[in-house]
Amino acid sequence: MSTLAHHFEEGGWGMYPILFWQVLAIGIIVERAIYLYKSSINREVFLATMQKCILAGDIGRAIKLCSAANAPLARIVKAGLMKVNRPDAEVQAAMDEAALVELPKIEHRTPLLALFANLAMLSGLLGTVTGLIAAFGAVANADASSKATMLAKGISEAMNCTAFGLTAAIVALIGFAAHNTKTQKLIDDINSATVQVVNLVVNNRSKIQLDESQAA
Repeated sequence: MSTLAHHFEEGGWGMYPILFWQVLAIGIIVERAIYLYKSSINREVFLATMQKCILAGDIGRAIKLCSAANAPLARIVKAGLMKVNRPDAEVQAAMDEAALVELPKIEHRTPLLALFANLAMLSGLLGTVTGLIAAFGAVANADASSKATMLAKGISEAMNCTAFGLTAAIVALIGFAAHNTKTQKLIDDINSATVQVVNLVVNNRSKIQLDESQAA
């Protein structure tokens, strides 16, 4: 830890903007990891349960199971099931409307990780360039005995900025890749599952029974 603090100090002012982007990236990585984990649902098990309820005509139980699941996919399907007494187009429209609310929440903030990776790398590059400019400027005006020391110090500052900037960028890009993959999987599951549920409703309308509260 002391070594890391020493390198941070040697990096000069350029280390602070890099640290800023790194803290923001880590915060988003953690927040997105928690949200995406809570949003995950076993699509196969969920669809099997929905199919069982719809084929049995028990829409009320299907709606209760969707409420209990508390995941984007379940909320979108629930929106459609709540309109199951209406024409097929309205069932699909209800799911589409719910998807317009849920999908942006799934994709929220993840693209910022790629931005922070670029900003951290560019901040490291800026620190490197300014460190070298300062080093060569100081050497030009220094006496012969201190030139080597001042040059080494300037190059050290520049290289520390480069290393820290690249490290921060790598962390942010790894987080972006992981969360983007998970986000895309959730979206694909939602698109696939909603189509299957709509088809189940359309093909089994004769089996669906609604009580007064569901038909409202």
